[in-house]
Amino acid sequence: MTPTRYAFVKASWHADIVDRALDGFHQLIPPEQIDVFDVPGAFEMPLLSRDLAATGRYAAVVAAAFVVDGGIYRHEFVAQAVVDGLMRAGMDTGVPVLSVSLTPHQYQETEHHKQIYRAHFVEKGREAAKAALTIGKTRAAFAA
Repeated sequence: MTPTRYAFVKASWHADIVDRALDGFHQLIPPEQIDVFDVPGAFEMPLLSRDLAATGRYAAVVAAAFVVDGGIYRHEFVAQAVVDGLMRAGMDTGVPVLSVSLTPHQYQETEHHKQIYRAHFVEKGREAAKAALTIGKTRAAFAA
């Protein structure tokens, strides 16, 4: 039987922005079908995502984070490692692991930028839900 639950992993760093992705995800997938897991930051998401996918309880795992340039050339390495790790988690387990991990080039901690990225994360959460539902339907069709 195909699972009907979804795991949503979200980084606590910049939670005021990242949590909006879950709001968007809720617009298409009911909250009672979603288990939410918090991790400290983006770097911790791939391991937990892999572990959750490996349980076989979830139709898909979604991971959300906001990786910003903190003034040192570290954010690009973190972002690349996160996306690579999430892709590997999906490939290793056979469960879709979707990324809502964004790395803006021009983020400043102003209310204007926060509003822009909050709205953007809502949209990305909706897109992740659409992707999770679509890949589930597609895989079910060829598995039947």
